[in-house]
Amino acid sequence: MTPSTSLRRLRRSLRGCAIAAALAAATSASALDAGVAVPELSLPGLRDAVSLAALKGKVVYVDFWASWCGPCKQSFPFMNELQAKYAGQGLEIVAVNVDAKRDDADRFLAEVPARFTVAFDARGESARRFDVKAMPSSVLVDRSGKVVVLHKGFRDEDKKELETRIAQALAAR
Repeated sequence: MTPSTSLRRLRRSLRGCAIAAALAAATSASALDAGVAVPELSLPGLRDAVSLAALKGKVVYVDFWASWCGPCKQSFPFMNELQAKYAGQGLEIVAVNVDAKRDDADRFLAEVPARFTVAFDARGESARRFDVKAMPSSVLVDRSGKVVVLHKGFRDEDKKELETRIAQALAAR
């Protein structure tokens, strides 16, 4: 191999590394962190289409769930309580189901009813945009459409902190 061939390969390799670094930076910059605008969500719901843009001005608790998720069954009664307690103050809970089969979600909902908005994303595209890594995962969104807090999983000991964060977001104007 000649020195000029080695130099060309080195330059290509460095360009490839630079491109990979730029993509990694772009990916981490688009991650959902507190203060970042939440991605748009527009999905079919139980009755009507569900859109986060239509909920601007409200505090929105977006919860990603699946029928096979044990902690999701525990979180639904809690979300029902939150919706009943805080709806008058501007809270809207949107639970996004990511099951590939709608029948699985419908069976879950027959067993564990939801008294809040339910949306369906069988392809999981919204979960990818929201960088969901666990079930359930939730994102609290302020009235301006920015992320307040991300939460993965659900345990009884999470309830107090989640409710406190929701109450704080509702109190902020």
